[in-house]
Amino acid sequence: MAIKKAVVLAAGEGRRLRPLTYTRPKCMIQLAGKPILAHVLENLKSVGVSEAAVVVKYRKETISDYFAAHPVPGMKLSFIEQGENYGTAAAFGYAESFATDQFFGVAGDIISEPEALKKLAEGASGEATAALRAVEDAREYGTAVVKAGRISGFEEKAEKPKSNLANCSLYVFEPSIFKKIRNVKKSARGEYEITDLLLGATAVEVGGFWLDMGMPWQLFSANEFLLSKLPEKKGKLENCTVKGKVIMEKDAVVYDSYLEGNVYIGEKTEVGPHAYIRGTTSIGRDCGIGDSTTLKNAILFDHVNAKHLTYIGDSIVGSNCNFGAATQIANYRFDAGHIHAVVNDVVIDTKRNKLGAIIGDNTKMGVLCAVMPGKMIGDGCWIDASVVVKENIERNTHVVLHQAITKKKLGSGEAGAGSD
Repeated sequence: MAIKKAVVLAAGEGRRLRPLTYTRPKCMIQLAGKPILAHVLENLKSVGVSEAAVVVKYRKETISDYFAAHPVPGMKLSFIEQGENYGTAAAFGYAESFATDQFFGVAGDIISEPEALKKLAEGASGEATAALRAVEDAREYGTAVVKAGRISGFEEKAEKPKSNLANCSLYVFEPSIFKKIRNVKKSARGEYEITDLLLGATAVEVGGFWLDMGMPWQLFSANEFLLSKLPEKKGKLENCTVKGKVIMEKDAVVYDSYLEGNVYIGEKTEVGPHAYIRGTTSIGRDCGIGDSTTLKNAILFDHVNAKHLTYIGDSIVGSNCNFGAATQIANYRFDAGHIHAVVNDVVIDTKRNKLGAIIGDNTKMGVLCAVMPGKMIGDGCWIDASVVVKENIERNTHVVLHQAITKKKLGSGEAGAGSD
């Protein structure tokens, strides 16, 4: 029998994904034309879930308003606000009155394949069942030790992990789990953790794509996966060269341009003339990508304008951003080395040699701006003309370039450059 209910955790902010999460919860970051949470709910629907409770807190209206306007066909949604108790166990606990039958418990910011949920449901046994996936570098994840098909221990980002099986944050629970949730103790970090209740739980190893996005640059992998699954949908293409797959939404138009790779173009977006869109690129709703602008492996949210001579490579751009003519976002170091980024005041090796900028909502850049690789620009910023951004810019900041200009009068015998 298919599992009909799901509890989806969507209360967190995602601080390591700032500046994108200053204005939206992590689960509402837009990939392949939809928030991450929409992809999660569609996966649940595809395996038979017809009713889901979404546990919200941080910027909760962003979630409820979106799904009021964009419901998931065939799925009834309700929203439960998480109270003052923090942690995954506490979040599930607030849904006790909803989850009166066996239910999926999933994180709302995980990108995976529906097959993982299907295999998890098929292997569910006992009060709790957890999906685990083998990973290459287990030091980056919370991992589970499994003996005889049961979880015997957990480690969180251990330097020498005993297991390479990452906790996928995909579970099946029986309603009896809530009694244990009510009695769970706070962890060392002051939260109520669902992993404390999973000792002895059934372990189901799953395969396929799975990604828990902790850092902004991981969004590129998720976007690539999601676009690879979408069927081609061409729209109004006028005098264009297309080499790859194009997914175009209603009233999108592309003219006199070159598209190469897997490209998503949102509703009412206009691309052209002479634009070059390449790599795996998602362009949101109501954007304007214009004359001689290049987008390469980029993710643009809604209402972004880059209409003249702009280059945006390996970058993520929030909603309502505007790029002045000839803005250039650098994405490559002279020495071809890994690009380092500063996240929450910590310098992190991204392990990428191509990374542009992560830009928050409502930021405007003047003509002839340049941004060096791996920089974060907060939401609500104004970057004046000709500024070269060489460090992270905090939100709501106006960056002004002060020039030292020298003037002198030309004597009657001095000749300037010119033409006859």
